Amino acid sequence: MADRLAALLAHFSMSARTFQSGPLCGVNRLDGDLPYGQLHLIRAGQVEVWHGNRKAEQINEPSLLFYPRPTPHYFVTDAEQGAEFVCAHVTFEGGAANPIVSALPAYLCLPLARLEHSLPVLELLFAESSAHYCGRQAMLDRLFEILLIQVLRVLMEEGKAQVGLLAGFAHPQVRRAIVAIHDTPEREWSVEDLAQVAGMSRSVFSNLFRDLLGETPAAYMQRWRIGLVKKWLAQGRPLKLIVEDAGYSSESALSRAFKSICGVSPREWLKESASH
Repeated sequence: MADRLAALLAHFSMSARTFQSGPLCGVNRLDGDLPYGQLHLIRAGQVEVWHGNRKAEQINEPSLLFYPRPTPHYFVTDAEQGAEFVCAHVTFEGGAANPIVSALPAYLCLPLARLEHSLPVLELLFAESSAHYCGRQAMLDRLFEILLIQVLRVLMEEGKAQVGLLAGFAHPQVRRAIVAIHDTPEREWSVEDLAQVAGMSRSVFSNLFRDLLGETPAAYMQRWRIGLVKKWLAQGRPLKLIVEDAGYSSESALSRAFKSICGVSPREWLKESASH
């Protein structure tokens, strides 16, 4: 079976940085003004989760709460007893260009009991958060990153996403074509080629791909390539050295494709990104 996450995470990594371990009492806010999301583990206690003036969740059992993008939210717990939290900031390489970010829901709330395969990781994470061993921060950060991958697996296997990359990954044939695009973006993939990889006829594959991902195979491949171009530009690679790796015949062809998606040329985008 093709590994759906291997090439994706090789090109667009994700990282976690633990920032809270212990009880939170009363009202605690995260304003969403920082450039990353959050992964909260509620180990014990009752928690109200609020998004502005709307109560989004009432948590009464150990649960995971995941915000893949910067999102204002706050918690209301008992003013004296509070609730036990372990929390991490989550960063996805490439920011908005990261296909994982665009594929995820605004937030996700899951009881820890449903993460059956994650229980050993959770037990170790909670043990580390309660102790003060050397290397504690690094250990917690790595455990959160492992947990993130396991959450992505749950989303794919349970078909939580109806449209988008995760929905495509959940389909046993379509995902083979997506992995092929991710593995070799420099190849000039035709719809016929991708349909053959998926083991389907061209028309059936094309229609199913569009239904699952919300765009044509050609449009998805273009977005994947431009996402890679953004990442490589931000890393300081010259445009002329990116052209071939991104699957374009010339610098001008890359620039035209980039502008059609981003509205500006690669150099203008890089200048704007640097100013931010």
